[in-house]
Amino acid sequence: MTIRLWFLLIFVLPTGLKILGQQPNTLPKNEFGLTVIVSKNDYLQSVALDSSKKMVALHAFLSPFSVEFVYATKQNFTHKKLYKKPIAFLRLPAANALKNVCTELETMDLGIKIWDAYRPYSITKEMWKIVADERYTANPAKGSGHNRGAAIDITLIDLKTKKELKMPTAFDDFSEKAHHNYEQLDAEIKQNRQLLKTIMEKNGFLALDTEWWHYYLPQAASRFELLDIDFAELKKWTSIKNKTE
Repeated sequence: MTIRLWFLLIFVLPTGLKILGQQPNTLPKNEFGLTVIVSKNDYLQSVALDSSKKMVALHAFLSPFSVEFVYATKQNFTHKKLYKKPIAFLRLPAANALKNVCTELETMDLGIKIWDAYRPYSITKEMWKIVADERYTANPAKGSGHNRGAAIDITLIDLKTKKELKMPTAFDDFSEKAHHNYEQLDAEIKQNRQLLKTIMEKNGFLALDTEWWHYYLPQAASRFELLDIDFAELKKWTSIKNKTE
């Protein structure tokens, strides 16, 4: 092999890949062959290579909105407390899209209530043990949009009364009544469901057919790695990242 070719392989090619943001993925795979980021260094490196992968704490980014983390209580389908001191996080593109949703809703005196946003991958595994049905829970062999910071569970609220608008079901109702195509509903409920869907899709989200409350960014699986990071740790890491920007 000539000296010139060695030079290209050792120095020029890696530099070119770095400039193009196309460094080979050297992160380890889990038992399903999926990349799951668990360390600060890997998270910060992913953001340095692609700023769209930044995780954003919504309380410092959106207004107005409210949060009710059902998974921080036992009042959920698992009957366990799955979250400890949760924080609503999304990837930057999803956070920007949701910000546009809030701005548009505010003109109607409406806002959003968030039931879930980013979800650590290990929690998805726990959920799958209890309900192994891909209509309602994510298969760990694929991972969830929530694990990628690209999905949100949401409903509408009246900004004046702070009350939820009437919707087909409560959160995490695993029945056909929660499906978008379920039509045996009062006109007001169907109108509310459609309003939420219309505004979310207008701003770049897609609806999950079987859950009226669940919306996600398209191609999330190819855009974002899975994350298995505790909320408190992610808060510290994102603060570190913000200070260096």
